[in-house]
Amino acid sequence: MADTPENKNAEADLGSKEQEIYDQRLEKARKWRDSGFNPYGNGYRPQHLAAEIIARHGTQSMEEIEKAEPAVYDVAGRIVAVRSFGKAAFVKLRDRSGEIQVHLKKDALGDAYELFKLTDMGDFIAAQGAVFRSKTGELTLSATKFVPLTKSLRPLPEKWHGLTDVEVRYRQRYLDMVSNPDVKQVFLKRNKLVRFIRDFLDTRDFVEVETPMMHPLVSGAAARPFRTHHNALDIDLYMRIAPELYLKRLVVGGIERVYEINRNFRNEGISTRHNPEFTMLEFYQAYATFEDLMDLTEEMLSGAAKAVTGDTKVTYQGHVLDFGKGWKRIPMTEAIREVVPSLSDKDMADPERLRSELLKTSHGDAERRAVETMHHGELVGALFEHHVEQKLVHPTFITHYPTAVSPLARRNDQNPDITDRFELFVAGREIGNAFSELNDPLDQKDRFLAQLDAKQRGQQETMDYDEDYIRALEHGMPPTAGEGIGIDRVAMLFTDAPSIRDVILFPLLKPLAK
Repeated sequence: MADTPENKNAEADLGSKEQEIYDQRLEKARKWRDSGFNPYGNGYRPQHLAAEIIARHGTQSMEEIEKAEPAVYDVAGRIVAVRSFGKAAFVKLRDRSGEIQVHLKKDALGDAYELFKLTDMGDFIAAQGAVFRSKTGELTLSATKFVPLTKSLRPLPEKWHGLTDVEVRYRQRYLDMVSNPDVKQVFLKRNKLVRFIRDFLDTRDFVEVETPMMHPLVSGAAARPFRTHHNALDIDLYMRIAPELYLKRLVVGGIERVYEINRNFRNEGISTRHNPEFTMLEFYQAYATFEDLMDLTEEMLSGAAKAVTGDTKVTYQGHVLDFGKGWKRIPMTEAIREVVPSLSDKDMADPERLRSELLKTSHGDAERRAVETMHHGELVGALFEHHVEQKLVHPTFITHYPTAVSPLARRNDQNPDITDRFELFVAGREIGNAFSELNDPLDQKDRFLAQLDAKQRGQQETMDYDEDYIRALEHGMPPTAGEGIGIDRVAMLFTDAPSIRDVILFPLLKPLAK
């Protein structure tokens, strides 16, 4: 191969057939260049989109098109299909708005048609011309001008089979989107979801902020963090697991309604529901309770479902989920008793009875030892996770979590062993977590100390003692309620995605072996 700009960085990972195609396309790129067209140039500005042309002429017959005032259109995009007939060809051109068919003929293009014959599937081209209907009735642009724009050196996946290997799709999302147009629609819906939430909160006087991604302490949630090191300060830091304590500092500072949509990082497992890097909405409202946030959450997600999918009834993995208003609200202990009717009210207050129930389904010595060290509230939480969570298909608020598993939530006034907290469950998974905020600095100090005790007992998902946050509370935080909602999980529901990786553009994957 000649030493041209196109082949200086030829990849070494090509098989013999792929290398042959690669070399052929390099040669075509050279011929483009020799003809005066830079195969990687810049500056072409198409004047129209495929969708605009279809919107204007899509319902017109050929006769109506011929009678209308003639218009010349100028489009550009990627070639995603080609049918060649020697001296003429039909190509499908895809731009950001959709696809349109283009007819190219030697009679109309002259010498430029020879240049077109150097194009391949995947190339970017521009074409100008008027529209007509082909013999099959398809709206088509009849090209009177053709401009090559970008040469694709690697072929797109085969037309009828596309890109089907799931891991390759995640690793090469750019190719996944080209090969599987529905994938792009997933992320457009995700974008619509986030825009709806922003608009919903903005119109209710919430202020969007950005808080630190690197924290000196593990704070804001009970989870395992990623550790990093700041060289200039020579200190270890943690990638944030939640922005909670920073957002509540802002409530102390006078931003009474505040939210953030941003990334969190948790050094935990990878599954269809978990990615170490994920997007959360967290918001806090002064002079509100957890019950106010149930109302707000129901209104927000009902509206989001309608905005994203067109209906409040959403089909997810074969289940029709009703996001219309009127979601079930039930305390955790009652939810457990509904699923495990053998447990009475008296049993729910007896830690040894709960421990024996939980040990029935414990596996392995490590899991049994963990159950043996659990306190009453931790046993209640573990029973709920094991027996109830996966059965909550329709939107359900589980309320009044034990204080032992709610280190940042306000105690209930009637029963200090539970908190004014809820979690939202849909399709068997947690979607949101909210509570009336603990603004008593002395109680918060005791909760932090309890977290340190849990860490000494071997629990890995705990929080550090945050002295500055205690100091902030000592200056006074108004009565407040706050919530976190997993954007990725909501996007899964609204796009019928079975895996969280399907709604994250570039999910974390183990590097390929070299």
